[in-house]
Amino acid sequence: MSTPPPHGPEITLRPLLPEHLPAVLELGSRVYDTDATPYTGWSLTAVATHLDASVPACRVALAGERLAGFVLGSMTFEQREDWGYLEWIAVDPEFQGRGVAGRLVEDCCAALTAAGASSVVTDVEVNNTASAALMRRHGFTEGVTVTLFVRPGTGAAPHRGGISLPHFARTGRPRPTHRDHR
Repeated sequence: MSTPPPHGPEITLRPLLPEHLPAVLELGSRVYDTDATPYTGWSLTAVATHLDASVPACRVALAGERLAGFVLGSMTFEQREDWGYLEWIAVDPEFQGRGVAGRLVEDCCAALTAAGASSVVTDVEVNNTASAALMRRHGFTEGVTVTLFVRPGTGAAPHRGGISLPHFARTGRPRPTHRDHR
């Protein structure tokens, strides 16, 4: 009888398939701040559109039958047709520290490059130091800094959903004001 690896079952990477959608949605909902808008748009549509992509650059990391993580990539970066886009990546906290995220990044980038991407881009929220470090370790460099300018609407209606503007102005990061149930 073989001995399992010290941190549990071996983790294998597989292409994203329709049967992975429930677990991918659940993990994303658990690890992403789904209330922080306007930026985060985690939804069934965000995941499902990747299943129809002509370039198979989405992977799941499985520990046996259990989802350990995923990456969603595409060739649909708005600014350049020849750039790939690593859009979403998540690793279940129970599997962090085992190299899962790095394997997902490398596999996604290899698929995008094989499909003709001259570069692969991703975006990382300014305070997400763990993701920024991951991307740097895997050859990404900071290319552009974008500042989100927000102009509140006029009228007496309170700001609904999205971000708290005073908090955003103080910290540079969104804080949810209420869940918009999208």
